[in-house]
Amino acid sequence: MPDYRMGVLAAGDIAFQHLRIDDLPLYNQDDDADQPGPVKRLKSEIASCQGIVFVTPEYNRSIPGVLKNAIDNASRPYGQSAWKGKPAGVMGASVGAAGTSMAQQHLRNVLAYLDIPALAQPEVFLQVNDAFFDAAGDIARPDTRRFLQTWMDAYTAWVRLFTQ
Repeated sequence: MPDYRMGVLAAGDIAFQHLRIDDLPLYNQDDDADQPGPVKRLKSEIASCQGIVFVTPEYNRSIPGVLKNAIDNASRPYGQSAWKGKPAGVMGASVGAAGTSMAQQHLRNVLAYLDIPALAQPEVFLQVNDAFFDAAGDIARPDTRRFLQTWMDAYTAWVRLFTQ
């Protein structure tokens, strides 16, 4: 879901920023001493955030390589992870009936290792089909929108536990 759509569900004092990850080089430990510019930018953006929402599709029952690459780049060099302690939310959408459950489980394993506290409940596994969005690009079903609002309220409370 684009960041502006997430913002529709958030409280008035919450703002979302989409972090670019498609320009990152493949993680290479040889670059740890002098990380490339896009990696430094991503780490700086993460540092300025109070929390992180990971929205992932599911590819071959796991997270996309570009997401894993971003996580690896921003977690290195060892001991200098930009992610450490950032409260996270995890959600995903897929055309499959399992709605990214396997990808999210893999992602949660990585987040746990990196000391990223992730909101456990409610979980969001969305199955997207032709009727999921209306003509304006908004979520068509009121019950889905209410469910996502419940998630957003829980995530906002989760972040506030770590930032107050």
